[in-house]
Amino acid sequence: MKKNKIKRVPTHVAFIMDGNGRWAKRRLMPRSYGHKKAVDTVTEVVEACFEKGIRYVSLFAFSTENWNRPKEEVEALFNLLRQYFQTGIKRLLKDGVRLRVMGDMTRLPEDVRSNIETAMKDTEKYSDYVLNIGINYGGRDEIVRAVNRAISQNAKEITEEGFSALLDTAGIPDPDLIVRSSGEKRVSNFMMYQMAYAEMYFPKTLWPDFSKKHVERCIRVYNKRKRRFGGLKDD
Repeated sequence: MKKNKIKRVPTHVAFIMDGNGRWAKRRLMPRSYGHKKAVDTVTEVVEACFEKGIRYVSLFAFSTENWNRPKEEVEALFNLLRQYFQTGIKRLLKDGVRLRVMGDMTRLPEDVRSNIETAMKDTEKYSDYVLNIGINYGGRDEIVRAVNRAISQNAKEITEEGFSALLDTAGIPDPDLIVRSSGEKRVSNFMMYQMAYAEMYFPKTLWPDFSKKHVERCIRVYNKRKRRFGGLKDD
């Protein structure tokens, strides 16, 4: 087998997991079927990322706008979250991965919030690899909440570094690469502040079909980009 010629591995890759509903519809199944398959994909993709040396992985699981979906679908999504944080956490503990969650958790069902808080506490001792999940998350909402934190702290002047420390991603480097599955070319209010210099990739593959080979493809795409950060030389 030909060896992978990968020179640079991104430190942080963020995924907008799109296409679950379309994947299920093509199989004449309800949208919930697509969401369930998506959870299995999460496990495979996250493990593949860490195996490749990507230290931070962010996932957009539930947005502030997703509350507008049918009540049955929202409940199905939360049931999957319940299951993941009750069982998936065991895998994180085994692999030494720290769990972080970004988003306003005050609106989440009490048991879901409790499971999340327990999972974060159980993994807080780890630092080599971080899984960061957006739940009830929106980029604009995050910025507004950060501003309100600054106001509550009576901050008179805010620097970029200081503002970053008020965001849900405090202590996590900005994403090097943002991947949105399904081919849709929009960011949907995801990591609006953090994505300033991120590379973007929009593969047509629906999220439930993502696999380890797609993770490698993402890294290869990243390697072809010349990152200048506003300057003239590649980094």
